[in-house]
Amino acid sequence: MQQQRLMVTFQVDVVLLLITLLAFWTRLSHLSYPNAVVFDEVYYGQFVSLYMKRIFFIDESGPPLGHMILAFGAYLGGFDGNCVWNRIGAEYPGSVSVLSLRLLPAVCGSLCVPLLYLLSVELRLSQTTCCAAAALLLLENSLIVQSRFMLLESVLIFFLFLAFYSYLRFHSAPSSSCFRYCWLLLSGASCAAAVGVKYMGVFSYLLLLGVASVHSWNLIGDRAVSHCVCRAVCLLLFPVLLYLFWFYIHLSLLHRSGPHDQLMSSAFQASLEGGLSRITQGQPLEVAYGSQVTLRSSASQPIPCWLHSHKVNYPIRYENGRGSSHQQQVTCYPFKDVNNWWIIKDPSRQDLVISSPPRSVRHGDVIQLVHGMTSRYLNSHDVAAPVSPHAQEVSGYIDFNVSMPAQNLWRLEITNREAESETWKTILSEVRLVHVNTSAVLKLSGASLPDWGFHQLEVVGEKLFKGSSSWTVEEHRYGTSQEQKDREAELHSPTHIDVDRNISFWMKFVELQWKMLTVKQEDSEHKYSSSPLEWLTMETNIAYWLHSSNNAQIHLIGNPVSWCLANLSLLAYLLLAVVYLLRRRRGFRDISEDAWHQFLSVGCVCVGGWAVNFLPFLLMEKTLFLYHYLPALCFLFPLSPALLEHAHTHLLSSLVYRRALCVCVLPAALSVFLSYRTFCPLTYGSPELSANQLQALRWRDSWDILYRHR
Repeated sequence: MQQQRLMVTFQVDVVLLLITLLAFWTRLSHLSYPNAVVFDEVYYGQFVSLYMKRIFFIDESGPPLGHMILAFGAYLGGFDGNCVWNRIGAEYPGSVSVLSLRLLPAVCGSLCVPLLYLLSVELRLSQTTCCAAAALLLLENSLIVQSRFMLLESVLIFFLFLAFYSYLRFHSAPSSSCFRYCWLLLSGASCAAAVGVKYMGVFSYLLLLGVASVHSWNLIGDRAVSHCVCRAVCLLLFPVLLYLFWFYIHLSLLHRSGPHDQLMSSAFQASLEGGLSRITQGQPLEVAYGSQVTLRSSASQPIPCWLHSHKVNYPIRYENGRGSSHQQQVTCYPFKDVNNWWIIKDPSRQDLVISSPPRSVRHGDVIQLVHGMTSRYLNSHDVAAPVSPHAQEVSGYIDFNVSMPAQNLWRLEITNREAESETWKTILSEVRLVHVNTSAVLKLSGASLPDWGFHQLEVVGEKLFKGSSSWTVEEHRYGTSQEQKDREAELHSPTHIDVDRNISFWMKFVELQWKMLTVKQEDSEHKYSSSPLEWLTMETNIAYWLHSSNNAQIHLIGNPVSWCLANLSLLAYLLLAVVYLLRRRRGFRDISEDAWHQFLSVGCVCVGGWAVNFLPFLLMEKTLFLYHYLPALCFLFPLSPALLEHAHTHLLSSLVYRRALCVCVLPAALSVFLSYRTFCPLTYGSPELSANQLQALRWRDSWDILYRHR
């Protein structure tokens, strides 16, 4: 009996293979050059070093996945985090593998080219058009530059392209295909990754959800509801879970105290190794009468501050002529200090020490707070605060034998309690202190006191309080000394009782995500910053690197011809879309329904992708750079070849006109290549050009190209 041979056949898209090889060659060749810190590598390198050392940090510019990808590349090269990232142009130490630091962004940038080719295929464009779209991306100088260094734009663009390609592949696959929903899962995962790299990925994710919603709406009535449920799981639930997973890895890796601890709550800080945890380790959990505590304001962000008092009184009269109580100042002080300690006292007893067993303080209890170093009671009364006259003054009470009796009772409210009988816990409880006599709430006003208050922060009592008014016990010890001198010495001897204060991942995620979204860097003008409208015509460039002794340099400058074609194609599509819509409104059908749907699909992906990655920047008040435009630009590259194909196929009926169009395309394609070659020395940093050659490359007067005369 003749045995049948097992045979495997497969197809190879030679064009796709060639495009991929060219992409890797343009992005990966001589990747270690220059062996120096290039522009924003000085920014991202700091986070990579912190990952290597497992030190906690916050980067308000984006979620952690992008940083983790860069750190993974550094890890593959054996990087230990020991590198000083303090200056652009500084040489990398010999122990640092520059190739590994830049490898993953370069790989992502290389894969963007074949992905755009495949995305164009899914838009049902011809192979010639797909090749043209990929060629525009392949020969785009700015994207080559951005891909060859330890930066994140190429990673973001890769995941955006992968998300749209995977979804279109799912949508075009036959319903009987068993791998169909694998593509949808990949699309959801890519959306989660894009958002995990940079927050700007959210807008592309919303665009993809909009497209999927339209497709799902068209399915209702034709297929079972289960198809819509599967889409919701793959594109909504799965990306959310993956996004949480990025943070889980981030928080698991960064378990040591670092430079950004002060931005986080006391509970978060205490969960990290070192830092606050070294101070709070072993201190009592439940606050009791007689406890010695420091109270940190939850409103003091980003700089923390603690309730504070010192042996200085408010001035009798302020600069504006208003009078004060002339009692002891109570402020919020942004440094650790012995004057930050307060004692929790039971109003019905005189003891300032812990009883045996300790009597815990609970939600709703009325307490007194005694300043540890001066023994003054925390007090408030109907006297205007020094800087915020709409609120009332808070002071350390001094009996001057005048008609101003002590009003030093405070009702404790635990704002994050789980039960009405909740006990006051160190670090974990957020409490509000309500003045019994006036119902004013103890809070930080946000204003700074004048010279007489040493520019410390003002603490007030406010009846109509707005914003955060909660406090957290950060340091805590049980007091055992009744006498003042003994108590002052005792403040340096914490009681050790082992207590586990680990907070859940969910609590840490919510707090970290909120900080990332709300903490803002101080905006400052940068030499190479630019406005979004300047990006369209590439009014500015960015000098990424300059050789210390010759004219070799690298600039973020795009291919001028490609940018011009992108802008023209955008205007042409919008104009053509308006004409089509008006004529269809009047009942004219210039093209077939199939061609119309393809025209809309191209516009949704290309024009829609450009819009969601560009228009939001018009509303942002932050320092922006030319590289922020690159994701939007990439979506325009398939548009000009697609419009040419559309015109050739549907608008030009005469063979003469079609041939004329082909003839006109050839010079444009040659111009793209020649423009790419012209700016290659500024893209790769070699070969070195003379001053005259560099001056010739300054096609716009606003470009800043540096050169040395010899």
